[in-house]
Amino acid sequence: MLDAQLAELGQPPYSGLDAPAALRRGCLDAVLAAYDSGAEPHRVIAKAAVRFLLDLLVAVAPGKSVEVRVPPYAAVQCVEGLRHTRGTPPNVVEMDAPTWIGLATGRMKWAEALHDGLIRASGSRADLSERLPLDLP
Repeated sequence: MLDAQLAELGQPPYSGLDAPAALRRGCLDAVLAAYDSGAEPHRVIAKAAVRFLLDLLVAVAPGKSVEVRVPPYAAVQCVEGLRHTRGTPPNVVEMDAPTWIGLATGRMKWAEALHDGLIRASGSRADLSERLPLDLP
């Protein structure tokens, strides 16, 4: 699917490592290229890009006190603090894939996305602005 997305964008096939993190990074690059060209990324490519960025967030903000949701693609728990195990977590951040990708890559600012209603955040620990954008490998 990645090569198909790249071909649609007029780019050469993926030539990176055949490892999950490397492939997901390649998917992120393809999604950003799609957004830049005004195209809609393939669903499976967007999912891999979202997962790649959520994994990076967990790596820099490990913990279980905040749940970050990017439906329908993925959800993770992160940020140190009390662990939540049952029912709806008290600290939830939810947004769509384009918003998450924009925030995580620095193409969008937290305050602007929040103001524009692109982020639904509840709880005292649900502000991720100091953890974004992520440092991309």
